[in-house]
Amino acid sequence: MNGSIGISVVGCGYWGPNLVRNFTSLPECHVKKVCDLAPERLAYIQRLYPGVEVTTSFQAILDEDDIDAVAIATPVSTHFSLAKQALQAGKHVLIEKPMASSVAECQELMELAATKDRIIMAGHTFIYSSPVRLIKKIVDAGDLGDIYYISSQRLNLGLFQKDINVTWDLAPHDISIILFLIGQDPVSVNCRGNAHINANVEDVTSLTMEFPNKTFSMIQSSWLDPNKVRRMTIVGSKKMLLYDDNEPLEKIKLYDKRVETPPHYDTFAEFQYSYHYGDVHIPYIKQAEPLKILAQHFLECILTGSKPETSGLEGMQVVKILVAASESLKRGGGKVDLSKSPLLSSKTMPGYQDTENTAAVAEARGRQERLQEV
Repeated sequence: MNGSIGISVVGCGYWGPNLVRNFTSLPECHVKKVCDLAPERLAYIQRLYPGVEVTTSFQAILDEDDIDAVAIATPVSTHFSLAKQALQAGKHVLIEKPMASSVAECQELMELAATKDRIIMAGHTFIYSSPVRLIKKIVDAGDLGDIYYISSQRLNLGLFQKDINVTWDLAPHDISIILFLIGQDPVSVNCRGNAHINANVEDVTSLTMEFPNKTFSMIQSSWLDPNKVRRMTIVGSKKMLLYDDNEPLEKIKLYDKRVETPPHYDTFAEFQYSYHYGDVHIPYIKQAEPLKILAQHFLECILTGSKPETSGLEGMQVVKILVAASESLKRGGGKVDLSKSPLLSSKTMPGYQDTENTAAVAEARGRQERLQEV
């Protein structure tokens, strides 16, 4: 192992090569093997990284003692099976979004990770991005006031999927960001959409989430838009914020705008809205690749035994909303109350959250000390 964490990346389609690139750049680990069923994708990886071994056998990865962790970037339908086998083999697991196909699958993976004293982490990349981190600070500082609503658009032409609809494909990014910013779970979900290209696979959807205290969010997802749009608007009682991830530099714009109503009035004729127009502030953002920060955090959690910021719990919360969205689609957009279904409302399980195994932590700390000696 050359004194570093052995990593295997499973899946070399669209996202897998990005994981390989970032993990190979980090000194705390080395990419031991890359796995995919398509020989041409493995040949592509070998051209880019001649020192990385490739295989079409997932079992070969499970049997390799020098592989400590597995990063899974395969179709969603395979996430549960691959992650379960990896955990049973004693590997730490990073799973790209969404974590699994059901809440029950997420729960089983979390329980298994706790039993095996392994790290399980959801690949919610945007939680590790500099703009989202800055927005979180602005929200928590109260600069926006009370959050009225969040509106998000994630649109482009393609990439069409056949096994999941556009909500499962694109909305997990926005859902994870909104949950991170608000710090609360939604109480209900609605989702409407249509399938135009592939039957029964919605390519345009609109998902809404209601939160306590009247906070509201809307997520528009599409594979059928002529332009690539990555925009989120946050409207508060004091200020408004626009986050445009397509902007190369000015990704965040903070608007000193708001609407105020008079506290007292005797007649309707005296009622006047007060519109406040102030300056637009564009904060400086130090750019860093979110996926690299995510990969570093995964390794740190392995070394220290600490709970990932996007743990299995956060992964399950996103899947819970996606499952509710699918149920709402079947109802023609009907509201799904998240508190009424035991499966959807289940949030935690005994022994998982904040669990720290002394032996596992001691082993991780010893590994970290050995790395520092190399």
